[in-house]
Amino acid sequence: MYHVTIPDEALLPRERLVQLGAEKLSNQELLAILLRTGTKKEPVMALSQSILSELNSLADLHDLSLQELQNIHGIGLAKSTEFKAMLELAKRIHASESKRSERIMGSQQVAKKMMLEIGRQKQEHLVVLYLDTQNRIIEQRTIFIGTVRRSVAEPREILYYACKNMATSIILVHNHPSGTVDPSENDLRFTEKLKRCCDDMGLVLLDHLIIGNRDYFSFREESDVL
Repeated sequence: MYHVTIPDEALLPRERLVQLGAEKLSNQELLAILLRTGTKKEPVMALSQSILSELNSLADLHDLSLQELQNIHGIGLAKSTEFKAMLELAKRIHASESKRSERIMGSQQVAKKMMLEIGRQKQEHLVVLYLDTQNRIIEQRTIFIGTVRRSVAEPREILYYACKNMATSIILVHNHPSGTVDPSENDLRFTEKLKRCCDDMGLVLLDHLIIGNRDYFSFREESDVL
């Protein structure tokens, strides 16, 4: 039996992805894989090309609403929802990659970032930034959101994720819903307790920040605890 080699260009998009890798496929082929099927009048590759021809750039896909996606010939409700889910996932992946590559240079940088995220929250949020040896964020994790019954985290919860991420240092951040950033006695005791635990594990507690609407308190900058 003779072995027949099929030229790359003769393969279907899915077959080309398996053999060559996704990065080798054109926009038309990638879109065709997502569409899966064409219409009665157009095969999937032709439909993919006609959709791309209606866009000024690929970035336009992200700005289209569900209704606008459905207005494109060949995309119904099911495909439009799949598209929105795919685009949102891609956005979150990009945000995660950007966050991971972000290098922390100082407490003020973290404070500005966290004021936007939790500064106006009505409940107390405790967030930990886990960093690598280059002070890049490996993970940002909300350890808890305060309730009536619980307003203090345990060091073991914080340190569990430090070990899981193989972090070398951490930054603790929590907000005061009242808007004032003066540390309480509990804040001070917890910072001291967490620092002792970090020291025992060979982990650096870089800072503990208290966040308000427009201001922050840094234990590293304004106390001798760290």
